Formats: sequence, structure tokens, C-alpha cells
Amino acid sequence: MSDESRGFHKPVRRPAETFDRRFAAEDPAEVSRAAHSTAQALLARARADPDGAIVERLVSFTDEHGIDDIAELWSRSPSTSLPGALWRLYLVQLMIHDDPQTAALLYERGRVEIDSADPVVAGAPTPASPDELVALIDTILRGLFRGDFAVALDRAAAFCRVEASGASHLADDYEGTEPERASALTTRALRLADYATDLAACASLWRRESLT
Repeated sequence: MSDESRGFHKPVRRPAETFDRRFAAEDPAEVSRAAHSTAQALLARARADPDGAIVERLVSFTDEHGIDDIAELWSRSPSTSLPGALWRLYLVQLMIHDDPQTAALLYERGRVEIDSADPVVAGAPTPASPDELVALIDTILRGLFRGDFAVALDRAAAFCRVEASGASHLADDYEGTEPERASALTTRALRLADYATDLAACASLWRRESLT
């Protein structure tokens, strides 16, 4: 644990904007080995859990413990790696749990605007309420640990593309009247689009048994 993490007595939840948080540098090779080994061990243990109790603890981890512990393990991993995929999924989950109302607003706008099958692939109700989006991202995360890993990644990538579309179109709406809000929405759209690309690439690597 970092000195900053130890200083808090309760789990610390980081807002969605802190996607690029960086932690104290250690030996990069050792950090990489630890990230990959813990991700592989965690996934194997979850998939071997007969009653799903471990999966439920993993799904609710950031609600109970915040994001710092996961960040220390996986945040510096390559985007197209197993720990990199898990890190991105937890960040997307945290973004939605932190502000489900905004997530629902972006998703609905994106669903209307996007010209693709992504809303169908993501699997959200139409229209999706804030609570339904929270349930959706938790279901996708469960799919990583119990179902078809590649399918879960594809659903997450589709979700990110819909959200990115919504954020981009809302940014256009606010450009003339609230430029700061438009800028924040544009930044979110770009980040979500990058995550969609990374998660889709991870899904492809998993199907080729090359995601490590």
C-alpha cells in the first residue's frame, strides 16, 4: 500500500475523472510481474469458485474498498493485457457507480445517436435508468469472472462506445454556452473511446489465447 492509501481509515472512492492517477514508482519489471500474476491468479480462483461468493466480492470490491488497492496492482499495466483489461473494467464500473444519473444521460443520448449495434451488444434496457446501468456494469463484470471472458469484454467495449457517443454529442450541445462543460464531456468521450478500443483488442487477444 502507498503512504497515501495507509493514511485513510475508510475506503477512498476516486471520482471518474481520475482515470490517469499515478502511484509511486517501483521496479517496473517487478510491478509488471506482480500485476500479471495477481490478475491470472484472481481470475483462476474466481472461475473455480463453486458458489460464486468470490465473484460477488470482486464485483463489490470498489464499493467496499475504493480503487487504490486495485490501482496499485494494475493501473500501470499495458492496455492490451489481462491486468490492463481488469483495471479498465473497474474504472468504468466506478464511473457508473459514482454518478449513475450522468451515465444514464450519456447512454441514452449515445443510444439514439450511434449508428451501430453497440446498444444491442451492451445489453442495457431501452431506455436505461441509472439503477439499470449500475446493474448492467455489475453484470458485465460478473461475466468476466464466471462467463465468457471475451463476450464480457465486447459488451464493455460496446457500452463504452455508446457512452462516448453520448458524451461527444452533449459536448457539441454545450460548446456555445458552457465551454468548460463541453471540454469535460469531450475529454470523457475520448477516454471512453480509448477504453472501448482497448477492451475490444483484449477480447480479440483472449479468443486467440494471447491475453496475458
